[in-house]
Amino acid sequence: MSSTTHSYAYVRASAVHEIPGGRSLALETSGGATPDGEAANPRFFDGFLTAPAAAATALLAVAGVAASRYYQPRPSAFLDPVVTAGGDRLRLESFSACCGVHARLDVLAPGLDGDDVGHGTTNVDINPPLRLALARIGGLDPLHLRVGPDGLEATTFDGRFVEKKVPLPERWLRGFAEAQVIAAGLVPRAEIPATEAAAVLRSLPRPTQRSGAHTTRWVAPSDRTLRPATRPSPGAVCLPGCERLLSLQQVLRHASTVRVYAPEPERSHEEWSWAQQDRTAPVAWEAALPGMRLTLLLSPHASRGFSGEGGVLDDLATGPAARDTDRVAELLAWEPKIDVAELSAQSGLEPGSVRAALTMLGTSGQIGYDLAEEAYYHRHLPYAAGAAETRNPRLRGAKALVAQGAVRIDGALAWVGKDEHAYLVRIEDGERMSCTCLWWAKYRGGRGPCKHVLATRMVRNTKKESAR
Repeated sequence: MSSTTHSYAYVRASAVHEIPGGRSLALETSGGATPDGEAANPRFFDGFLTAPAAAATALLAVAGVAASRYYQPRPSAFLDPVVTAGGDRLRLESFSACCGVHARLDVLAPGLDGDDVGHGTTNVDINPPLRLALARIGGLDPLHLRVGPDGLEATTFDGRFVEKKVPLPERWLRGFAEAQVIAAGLVPRAEIPATEAAAVLRSLPRPTQRSGAHTTRWVAPSDRTLRPATRPSPGAVCLPGCERLLSLQQVLRHASTVRVYAPEPERSHEEWSWAQQDRTAPVAWEAALPGMRLTLLLSPHASRGFSGEGGVLDDLATGPAARDTDRVAELLAWEPKIDVAELSAQSGLEPGSVRAALTMLGTSGQIGYDLAEEAYYHRHLPYAAGAAETRNPRLRGAKALVAQGAVRIDGALAWVGKDEHAYLVRIEDGERMSCTCLWWAKYRGGRGPCKHVLATRMVRNTKKESAR
């Protein structure tokens, strides 16, 4: 797996400090984007957390995900969480080292008491001593929160910096791209009291050092609880690599309810097929905390990180014009909730074109999806739009096939490849496609299209554009 070396440069290490009347949680920032351009150490908030114990526990959960490798556990580099200030909230996000779990803590306006929340995106330092200090926070003592440096000029004059250099896998960027596509396809399936959710978690198997998380369980929503299912069935919710949900255990004592999101259920038993019994699906658990929400999104299988799910490939293959993507990007300003209709009016683009541009921007980590608000939000990572496109082997393979003229379409059939290496792509209902290659036989479209289907879509799209 290729990677680059990314440096986090902090003024000092994040820490919990004793101050008159309580404690102060100082989260130090690294370089990031702001409305005024790139900043070495941006400042986003200075005030109080209204639920300090819950906030500390939730922040530990986000940091714990970043420090964990759930599938085949082994030592791995620790990636500092990303924080995005959206004017009325702070979002802290992380991926597990195996890229199969995405954690996000939304500290909303009721959870903050202080000056205005800024705008921008950066990394925050979560170090081992800070994690120990957060674990000791409890009770009703006030907790001051500062996100960003205090007295930066005076502090940096003597050159005191904390710097971390870690290998940053390219799949981390692709994980952001895929997670927002997967999340946008989930719907609320159950809302249960936190006590019921805790009981479900207590019944789950514990991961072992040798195997990690690999167990798939199914639960059936029933009134205000989740009933264990002995096997997959219509209407059941999949818990893939269910051990990965145990990161929520300590948080639930502060939560009121837990909402479960999963793909749309089958409308009838006729829609259920025996083939679906062997298929796993993504799931998200969202814990409602005082003034906050903590969401864990699990990839469809513990052995598969988000980076390989292929949900953005169709959009990348037949994506919007670069000028449309640039026009939409210029209008984004770290909105906590993106209004597609408003963007459409501002940009002069059709809503469908705006959504396609948002998907393209998502490939560079600039777009996330909030399940609770059913809306996209803006973050800004230091990658160019479409950066994930050049890092995806299936997309590169599809473009090579098109460049070689290896796609021959005849009605509802397409032959893709050369001589004995050609595969047959069937086009159904004008859009749905299947292929005779090994990738399609193994995943049946469950991890996005193969390169042959992608190449076919690209050629058909080019012909449609030429006919206009």
